[in-house]
Amino acid sequence: MAAARTPGDGPPVEEFASVFRVHEVRTDGDRLLYVGRPTVSADALEREVHPLFREYGYEISLRRHQPAGPTGPGTYALVAEPRTVGVDGIPWTNVALALATVATTLFVGSLWYQGNAVADPASALRAWPFTAAVLGVIGTHELGHYVTSRYHRVDASLPYFIPVPIPPFGTMGAVIRMKGRIPDREALFDIGIAGPLAGLVATVVVTVIGLHLPPVTNPFGVQFNHPLLLQAIAAVTGQQLVYSDPQLIFNPVVFGGWLGAFLTFLNLLPVGQLDGGHIVRAMFGERTETIGAAVPAALFGLGAFQLLGRSSDVTLVWFLWGTLALGLAYAGPTTPISDDGLDRKRFALGAVTFLIGLTCFTPVPVSV
Repeated sequence: MAAARTPGDGPPVEEFASVFRVHEVRTDGDRLLYVGRPTVSADALEREVHPLFREYGYEISLRRHQPAGPTGPGTYALVAEPRTVGVDGIPWTNVALALATVATTLFVGSLWYQGNAVADPASALRAWPFTAAVLGVIGTHELGHYVTSRYHRVDASLPYFIPVPIPPFGTMGAVIRMKGRIPDREALFDIGIAGPLAGLVATVVVTVIGLHLPPVTNPFGVQFNHPLLLQAIAAVTGQQLVYSDPQLIFNPVVFGGWLGAFLTFLNLLPVGQLDGGHIVRAMFGERTETIGAAVPAALFGLGAFQLLGRSSDVTLVWFLWGTLALGLAYAGPTTPISDDGLDRKRFALGAVTFLIGLTCFTPVPVSV
């Protein structure tokens, strides 16, 4: 039998002997291997040992160690790996993508300000308000996820920005990568909802600032339709979103708010690994799969309605997102280790957040 105190100062075997019979404890680099056999199902074992190993600073996984054979039943190994939360060294990939996205948004922003960064590099510098607005909203959204992940001691990457050097935004947003397991529904809910709420605050701030700046000449000849949230902000501040001169369009800074509202609605779709999928999984448990299955149908239906009834304003965005939602629904939501129910305050906050998300929706985002 292994010693009561294992190498690397991991948890003593006596603390989980009721669910896993340990035959041997060994080290493999900085990992600990508890070799033996579980006495309960894999899910029950994980629910029991995961909080214990987290307290000792380890992430745990169950792996087959030796298959069953003539000499006896097979064995398993509880593999404990040191848990790290936060940045380890300089995240060069994140830095490179962020700088590239600054460059692409400056380039696109120069076009909004009637310049051309290729012919006149100085015009890119004049587009810094557009870049600050767009990246500020996107970055604030992802920072909400990252900070909440740190709070719940779930390992997550810094944001990976996605540079795209084409109008109207110069970016496809940003993502963070969750590298640690979600311990419970509360953590899943908090991490999922923090991004949209933080992004909504940034969206309101950027929109208010942009509405007080002068309009510009529309360089692309497309019309951006406005969700109820932006219309409400304009009404409260007494500023214009639409101009009588068809050649004019709101200041490019407002695009940070427009993009923030649009991304908030998309992220709150209650399916799969999207923020809305995390929230409804925390709120409704396994019933989430039924909700998620309805999302692709709703998006395809919206696209079909526009195709049949509003041919002049057809947009493929809902067909695109319907296809994406179909894949997300098939992959399923994130399952926390502990699946205990959510408290009423969080449940209410989730419901309010989805209602606010509806104010970010516009059936036809862009018209030609």
